[in-house]
Amino acid sequence: MRKGIVAAVVLVGLAAVGCGGGNRDGLVVKGTWPASPYAGRLDLPFKESADGGARDADEASGAAGRALECDGSIHDGDAGDAWGKGDGGSTPEEGLNAYFDIYQPEVPEYGYRVERRAGDRVLFSFDVKGRTKVAVVVAKDQPQRPGWGLETSASCDPSELPASYTESKGYEIWEDREGHRVPTAKVSSSAGAEHCDWQSAHFLDLGSGPDSRQYVRDPRGIFGRESLTAEYDGDVRMPAGARDTGYRYRDWHLWLAPDKSTAYVRTSDGVEAWPAARSGLGCM
Repeated sequence: MRKGIVAAVVLVGLAAVGCGGGNRDGLVVKGTWPASPYAGRLDLPFKESADGGARDADEASGAAGRALECDGSIHDGDAGDAWGKGDGGSTPEEGLNAYFDIYQPEVPEYGYRVERRAGDRVLFSFDVKGRTKVAVVVAKDQPQRPGWGLETSASCDPSELPASYTESKGYEIWEDREGHRVPTAKVSSSAGAEHCDWQSAHFLDLGSGPDSRQYVRDPRGIFGRESLTAEYDGDVRMPAGARDTGYRYRDWHLWLAPDKSTAYVRTSDGVEAWPAARSGLGCM
């Protein structure tokens, strides 16, 4: 990760760029150069992501991953695929716009600035409080990638992006006891998908990898005992041995049973018991 505080961007103009799907007003902004821009190579080698893990994302993101200034681990990183003639841009800014058209990444579509140019590569960065949280390297006329377009991209955890953005995208970002936003890699929650008719349920995910656990709020009994370790209970007493994790989301306060078999969510109305899923539940 690149270290050092980057100076705040002073907006002096907007460049409307367009390619493929059309213009995105404010995608690229002009401003002062950062005090400590990324100084490494923009043509760093990278390899295709295999499982989406943090280490894998770091290796797949090349120079974009090195340009990030995350508080925690890299959240997502990848390299561009092949595209046809006419899909790329005629300028670096159009190449960045093409990246959003082709890949539709889950990152802000505004406020990027040129952080560095080197030959046929340009680094665009999206900063939060002067620190790079999304980085995109576009390159010109690479093998099977005619015109300007994505070479590598990388982003920090969604919790490090502006609250206005995460709220607009439906992220449920939890906070710790001090009111700091907690990485989604540690705790995240979401409502059930409507297209699977799961909208009455709610999912809570703790941790990542082999030690991760998922808990389910299931007031209508969508999932049976083959999916959950117990039944959901919307009105329980907090067990004496339960531990306060310190995680909060709105009026939800998360407690855990000693064996982590049940998540207890204290609300303004009482305490709910969310059972653990026997295996991760996903809606296709």
